[in-house]
Amino acid sequence: MDAVKLKELKNFVELCKSNPSVLTDPTLSFFRDYLESLGSFHFVCDLQKNNVDEDSDEEIPEKESPSVEKPEEEEEEDEIIESDVELEGETVEPDNDPPQKMGDSSVEVTEENRDASQEAKAKAMEAISEGKLEDAIEHLTEAILLNPLSAIMYGTRATVYIKMKKPNAAIRDANAALKINPDSAKGYKARGMACSLLGKWEEAAKDLHVASKLDYDEEISAVLKKVEPNAHKLDEHRRKYDRLRKEREDRKAEKERQRRRAKAQVSSDYLPWINPRSISLCFLHLCDLLLFFPPLDGSLNFVVVGCL
Repeated sequence: MDAVKLKELKNFVELCKSNPSVLTDPTLSFFRDYLESLGSFHFVCDLQKNNVDEDSDEEIPEKESPSVEKPEEEEEEDEIIESDVELEGETVEPDNDPPQKMGDSSVEVTEENRDASQEAKAKAMEAISEGKLEDAIEHLTEAILLNPLSAIMYGTRATVYIKMKKPNAAIRDANAALKINPDSAKGYKARGMACSLLGKWEEAAKDLHVASKLDYDEEISAVLKKVEPNAHKLDEHRRKYDRLRKEREDRKAEKERQRRRAKAQVSSDYLPWINPRSISLCFLHLCDLLLFFPPLDGSLNFVVVGCL
């Protein structure tokens, strides 16, 4: 570039820096239009605002910068509080007695022990018929210690505990019976009835249905008629609130997706005011243009507003 023209360009740039408010000369409209078409410059004042005299006290309002609208605050949904379920049926307080004696399954059971165990069981049945439940428990415990591999002995003692309103003790015996014989109808029946006494309606219904399939009797059917309605109510209650919680979580997830989409849209619509590459290109264009114009004197009050 010619040294003289380079000096004039430097003078022009200094003028731009010192007086950024007078790009209003009608003869330079073509120059303003050109710079605006580059897409990286904006003017501090438009033509109408720049027509205000420099000596005027009227303040030129600042151009508002792009702003992102704040999203409306979302109302947080209340936590779902489950309602009570109206249930019917007799329940008892859990028994907290020390665990009853259990047999040692590792002991080898002799024929003599089996016979003695059956005699103790017979005494227990006699005590049950007489209403002597404590005595029956003692005899059945003796029978179990003599023959710890008998699921029937555990199942029988479990039924006595149920009569005594000791469901936890009954469940321990029922579990022992089922461990020895997974198909013990008496074990399932005793555990189902014990669960019903504790208000564990769904567990009770499940065990009683299995017991009924293994060895149906009228007592199981009678208990099921009391247990099943409660079990159905609880199942429907749980399904209802599981559905409500899922719907609530789905709504929250959808709101979050919408929020992210809106944020992404705002980001894509917002044009940054700073573009270093475009600034450089525009300055080069400016240099090229000035090479074709005669030297400018200081009487022409114009300036190009720099990129922000």
